[in-house]
Amino acid sequence: MNENSAMTNQECLIALTITPTLEEAIVDFLLTFESENGFKSYPISSHHHNASGLSLAEQVSGRQNRICFEMYIPNDEHQIFINKLKQEFKGAAIEYRVLPVTDSGLI
Repeated sequence: MNENSAMTNQECLIALTITPTLEEAIVDFLLTFESENGFKSYPISSHHHNASGLSLAEQVSGRQNRICFEMYIPNDEHQIFINKLKQEFKGAAIEYRVLPVTDSGLI
């Protein structure tokens, strides 16, 4: 067990997938919850069989441009985070996942 493993049992990874129009608002929101590790963001292509809400170009290409954010957060704070996210962005179609962290470190 490395020295970081003891801490990882107490944290989770929150992943958010959003439309690019929400990027600045989500950055501002995440900065209020920023942990010592900060957060990451990167562009992704979302592929889904439901074409509702896709532009014509997205329908033709079969993908939708999205941005993914990832942030580590203590387990005991993740529900507070999700509840606040739901309050601030109700109806914004933000996809989220809360994932357990079983190990992490720097090599």
